[in-house]
Amino acid sequence: MTKNRDSINVKGIEVNLFSEGNNGDYISITGISKYKNQDNPNELIRNWMRSRSTLEYLGVWEQLNNPKFNNSEFTEILNQTGSNTFVMSPTKWIKSTNAIGIISQAGRYGGTYAQSDIAFEFATWISAEFKLYLIKDYQQLKSSESSHLNLEWDIKRTFSKINYKLHTDAIKENLIPSELTSAQTRFQYANEADRLNMSLFGLTAKQWKNKYLEKKGNIRDNATITQLTVLANLESMNAELIKDGMNAQERTKKLNLMAREQMETLIKNKIDERISRNNNKLN
Repeated sequence: MTKNRDSINVKGIEVNLFSEGNNGDYISITGISKYKNQDNPNELIRNWMRSRSTLEYLGVWEQLNNPKFNNSEFTEILNQTGSNTFVMSPTKWIKSTNAIGIISQAGRYGGTYAQSDIAFEFATWISAEFKLYLIKDYQQLKSSESSHLNLEWDIKRTFSKINYKLHTDAIKENLIPSELTSAQTRFQYANEADRLNMSLFGLTAKQWKNKYLEKKGNIRDNATITQLTVLANLESMNAELIKDGMNAQERTKKLNLMAREQMETLIKNKIDERISRNNNKLN
């Protein structure tokens, strides 16, 4: 599934790009081609793909990143290079080898796209100067995206911490009798925090830590923006349920139902993607 579409202007040429799952960013090599040939950019792409060195590079990239790559067909293609009748196009390459490093799209954002490693290699073939400007503008875009997303995450994390204060105040006022020891009081706070963790993440803080030993921070430090949004809502709701005197078992059921419904709604409407797109518009 494609997402996070954007574009950069490189020396007066608009170059579109988008992210594609775990494969990272794909950059329009049709757009890059227009730096040299505005009228027929696809001709340049086909000429580039006729080169044996180009196909060897594409093949190595696929072997490193694509477990379904058709190596036998790739070998056959290499054997044909050098022939006067040999032709290669993005569509033929994709169909013959099951390649994922190059994508052809139709429609409004149509054209040939290549994974960023491949796109930069193509840009070198087009123009070393253009490649340097492309990399510079691309890096600025990614740096800006990262900055905005980190700011958004920090805001959500701060909001969650504020709600957590309201949450602990409700626990203190309604669930912790004055005769409990400090250790018993801390246990009650931990219980309520893990009630929220279990409702949203399906794990207690300790279970998460044991499962993800390599991760830094705690379960909430590693939460997504969407999860932090739901967590803030759960903290507010739990505070109200505590004040209303609802028992622990019923609160857990209600909080879990609320977490599932809100996560489904937010994911369905791709809230994270909307946040990213809105942040990009601020640039």
